[in-house]
Amino acid sequence: MTSPAMRVALLGAGRIGRLHARLLSELPGVELTISDTDPARAADLANEVGGRALDLEEAIAGAEALVIAAATDAHAALIRRGIARGIPTFCEKPLAGDLASTIAIAAEVAASGIPFQVGFQRRFDPGYAEARRLLASGELGTLYAFRLAGHDPAPPHEAYIPVSGGLFRDFSIHDFDVIRWLTGDEVAEVFAVGAVRGFEVFAKYGDVDTAVVTLTMADGAVGAMTVARHDPLGYDIRAELFGSRDSVSVGLGPHTPMRSVEPGVPPPAGPAWRDFLVRFEAAYRDEFAAFLRVARRELPSPCTAADGLAALRVAEAATLSLQQHRPVRVAEIAG
Repeated sequence: MTSPAMRVALLGAGRIGRLHARLLSELPGVELTISDTDPARAADLANEVGGRALDLEEAIAGAEALVIAAATDAHAALIRRGIARGIPTFCEKPLAGDLASTIAIAAEVAASGIPFQVGFQRRFDPGYAEARRLLASGELGTLYAFRLAGHDPAPPHEAYIPVSGGLFRDFSIHDFDVIRWLTGDEVAEVFAVGAVRGFEVFAKYGDVDTAVVTLTMADGAVGAMTVARHDPLGYDIRAELFGSRDSVSVGLGPHTPMRSVEPGVPPPAGPAWRDFLVRFEAAYRDEFAAFLRVARRELPSPCTAADGLAALRVAEAATLSLQQHRPVRVAEIAG
């Protein structure tokens, strides 16, 4: 027997909201409404995907599930709207604009008991899932070390930099989440160094465009992560795991914006990944399919508010390490 359509309200019709609207509209069993601070933008998007544009009050009042893709500074208030009405809620990272607010909202979500999911889409990517399986099954053996790479094709516009929270909170938080998920372990300590290598505008706001972070896990495994705001060849997101029985890579393939200069090695077939929307489209789709099951209480949340807070604590530790040029234990960060 087919389940009745679920009324899903998408809050936010910007860049990520456009992708979410399309993917949600393509899933069976979704009746989509869209709300945005710009009503015309919501109406245009609703027309594109066959949904309905409503103002915020109408959208929330009629919703059986919320998907929050609005600006960061609106996340906490919208989550609270979902809590107040007992509506299952999905929220893109971050939960809130700072650590104290994130601690508070994560506690409120936990106390409310509403089905809740944070948007860390890499957990739904087949490559990351297979790497996790290999590690959990023992096929990889003891994890000795790992490497993470996060290189954006182009820096964000200047207006975004001062509200982004900085390189680690904005960009690397996905890596901090996924290494917890891959290993089933917590990051214990980080040491971060960074510099402005190509775009002086970051220095204007006390940020960097290039960084390296070393990570020590609670069980002793060690890793290194490179982060960059500019990769002229495309979007480069990789994870490499080195174990006592096997070594594997996620993100290495025909679309990787990296070429070998060894004689006789052909370049990747390409084209290189253009951006995260293209690279992880299938993962976003599977993420929402999971959320519909979470909203129907068929599945426990695969990415909780507590997970969102845990990743942010690592990002906060990396930021503090960069500022103070010292190793920082994640335990130093409140939470």
